[in-house]
Amino acid sequence: MLKILLADNQAIFRAGIAKVLAVEDDLRVVAQAQSVEQMMMALEKFRASVMIFSASFVPDLAQLVQAAARCKTGLIVVAENGENSSKYLNAGVRGVVYRNVSGDMLVDCVRKVSRGDKFTQETKAAATTPENEDFVGARVRDRLTPKELRIVALIVQGYKNKEIAVQLGTTEQVIKNYLRNVYDKIGVSDRLELALFTIHHHILAEAAAATTEGRSVQ
Repeated sequence: MLKILLADNQAIFRAGIAKVLAVEDDLRVVAQAQSVEQMMMALEKFRASVMIFSASFVPDLAQLVQAAARCKTGLIVVAENGENSSKYLNAGVRGVVYRNVSGDMLVDCVRKVSRGDKFTQETKAAATTPENEDFVGARVRDRLTPKELRIVALIVQGYKNKEIAVQLGTTEQVIKNYLRNVYDKIGVSDRLELALFTIHHHILAEAAAATTEGRSVQ
């Protein structure tokens, strides 16, 4: 049984990774950290085979690499699109994947890193998908209103309905109504599926993240 740690400040993304790994009999997520302090404590406590962490989550990569080496934990970084994998590999990280990594590829990465091998998601696959190659993401983006995109962005960041309502100056019921419309337009059944869909389709994810206007919802 391979013990795995997850460290990311996006609760939805952690949940998505955990869901992917949970179907594998030989993989077990033993802890999830949403702060650097929790991450360092989990490293020492669980001595896991592998830790998956977000690139933007760790302020001091060298310190993390040293701590992981002491605990004999292989590191996998979830890098942002367009980042060069070599800076992480040269620093001592064994695996580099991107936010659009598929479930099968992530599992393959975990197993290889646990054996001491290195793994890098191909740059071509990691790059932002051109619009003419992601018809689904582009179509969904065009079907959503700016207000709906803003709500999608907050869902991906891990906000709950009540917190979204406060952010947008409206009521929780209005947010629920908007979410039902979003689910119908995209063809998902809950917020986890919505977040995973958005993360996978980067045209949609970037459009949602860029929607900073429309702070109030009527």
